[in-house]
Amino acid sequence: MFSGRHTYKRGWQLLRKWSAHHAHTSSEHRPISKLLIANRGEIACRVVRTARKMGVRTVAVYSEPDRNSMHVAMADEAYHIGPAASQESYLRADKILNIAKSSGAQAVHPGYGFLSENVEFAEVCATEGIIFVGPPASAIRDMGIKSTSKKIMSEAGVPIIGGYHGDDQSDGRLREEAEKIGYPVMIKAVRGGGGKGMRIAKTKEEFEEQLESARREATKSFGDDVMLLEKFVERPRHVEVQVFGDHHGNYVYLFERDCSVQRRHQKIIEEAPAPGLTWDVRRSLGEAAVRAARAVGYVGAGTVEFILDSSHNFYFMEMNTRLQVEHPISEMITNTDLVEWQLRVAAGERLPLLQDDIKLSGHSFEARIYAEDPDGGFLPGAGPLDHLATPEAKQHIRIETGVREGDEVSVHYDPMIAKLVVWGHDRASALNILVTSLADYNIIGLNTNVNFLMSLATHPNFVAGDVSTDFIPDHYNTLFPERSPSPELFCQSALALILSEEQEAIRAAALSLDPTSPFSPRSIPRINHTLSRTVNISCGDKGENILVEYLGSGKYRMAVGSKTFDVSGSLVRENNVSTLTSSVNGTVSTSRVVVDKRDVHLFTATGGWKMTLPRPKFEEEIGSASGTTGGAVAPMPGVIEKVFVSPGQSVSAGDPLVVMIAMKMEYVIKAARDGVVEKILFKPGDNVAKNTSLVKMKESEDS
Repeated sequence: MFSGRHTYKRGWQLLRKWSAHHAHTSSEHRPISKLLIANRGEIACRVVRTARKMGVRTVAVYSEPDRNSMHVAMADEAYHIGPAASQESYLRADKILNIAKSSGAQAVHPGYGFLSENVEFAEVCATEGIIFVGPPASAIRDMGIKSTSKKIMSEAGVPIIGGYHGDDQSDGRLREEAEKIGYPVMIKAVRGGGGKGMRIAKTKEEFEEQLESARREATKSFGDDVMLLEKFVERPRHVEVQVFGDHHGNYVYLFERDCSVQRRHQKIIEEAPAPGLTWDVRRSLGEAAVRAARAVGYVGAGTVEFILDSSHNFYFMEMNTRLQVEHPISEMITNTDLVEWQLRVAAGERLPLLQDDIKLSGHSFEARIYAEDPDGGFLPGAGPLDHLATPEAKQHIRIETGVREGDEVSVHYDPMIAKLVVWGHDRASALNILVTSLADYNIIGLNTNVNFLMSLATHPNFVAGDVSTDFIPDHYNTLFPERSPSPELFCQSALALILSEEQEAIRAAALSLDPTSPFSPRSIPRINHTLSRTVNISCGDKGENILVEYLGSGKYRMAVGSKTFDVSGSLVRENNVSTLTSSVNGTVSTSRVVVDKRDVHLFTATGGWKMTLPRPKFEEEIGSASGTTGGAVAPMPGVIEKVFVSPGQSVSAGDPLVVMIAMKMEYVIKAARDGVVEKILFKPGDNVAKNTSLVKMKESEDS
């Protein structure tokens, strides 16, 4: 048996041997009629849609958990490439190249992530006569190593930030260079990207811990733990430029995107163009990005990322030699299809437009909808999409996704559910469309960041365009206001429950075919009697006993605490969405609603609310009996990467116990209090579920 890393390396060795025996000379450029997509999820579906529009047949690949996934269903053909671990499936270049050749695909689109910026893969594609829909391997190599890219950019006249990019990677030398630069310093993997292998050391005391963590994550993500150091710019903006080059020496930029608002060093919401820039700065950014692309002989779609300070001075950060997740907002403001451009340029065609032909129109936002818990430190999650309703896709609203209702967000891959992309004539109108569309994005089955995105998009500073990479920590308290349901919301929940019960009774009576059925919806007159009931509903820590009086003709009187409300309304179901129209003391409102067992989910203009009915006592007893105890608990589903402690070892509060990998990110689980390790419950490589005890500990008498 091979570990994942050994399997990955063995795959590359086999691929090189295979390539040496099968190498042949092929025409450099030729039309593409069949395309293999070496990726999964949302980007694979995105590429399929454009390929279909162009009349290009598509070949999908999939790991075992993705067997029934959306991208597999959309492609013309699909081939199994291995188990869940990406090192044994989506990173197995030898398998992917074999499938490309056997299926007759002339080209491979790598999407983003996985093999998209892998030099060896691009080289072997060229050797095998397979078109790699991306830049030349030389450009990937030059831009993929950050120390090399900085030197090239400096020589090309692109502004850079100073730092340490040397070969001496000893802890002592890196500490010495960090002190020369001055804290805070950014520690970055030279082959990094997407926030992986990146840490900020704010003081010298935390430098070593952050360095080790960055190295581990870089090794896991890129197979390389070489680091560089940079001065960390306070309150920077992250602004990037979409560039394109062809085989004929033509280069263009399609304006810039602002990706400043991030969590865990990963983007969460992007917009194009960047707010507040003058046309002189915008043009300077674009021209610098084109100089960067020319310097490495770039071909295809690329993104040059810059740090922008408060004075709008900008500095080269890195170049992503692939299509970016946020490319749709550049398409929206330039009326282009960048995947189509990729395929045409890869086939040897000239760029469809030159610089003077590209016009900036309107404003666009992209909000990334993730399975994660913003209130719990944005910890990623996994689980089923029991209910999924989205805004209606229109000309100016795009839903970029790779999942459907009933699918599962897997622990093995990125937790992004979808990208909501909108366009408006200006920033204010685009932002209004974004907020309205987010209210229509309704998900049940796992935690999501939809409510947080609504809070962010309506924050006064965000509305004003006052953004930076520190936006979330700077405005944490106002981005996470205490949400408490109003009495009116409890009335709407009770009404939704009552109307849902009546609809179920009607369906049961219809199925029984018995006019005398006790489930019959016919009302029985009650003389001198008003039917009433008490509905117990809670939302988080707040609960209410709602006294409901049935007044007839669809009207109710509800008492919530000391207040009384006259309530009426209707519940209409269309497709998988039920719409509740309610009148509470004369105020009419509309919301989407899902009644799921003992939960009433209300999706209103201000976000989603989960209202819960009391659990039967026997369920509570079962739940308490099945609880687990331990010294460290998995905050999410994941895989154990490293165990720091052993049985009998004494630990102090804050000491690292276990490292786990979840959603391609590393998490260090630390001791909550002083104690002695009694038992290690899992070993490296084991999969664990959320809330699983990882280490059994005995507390010290002092604690």
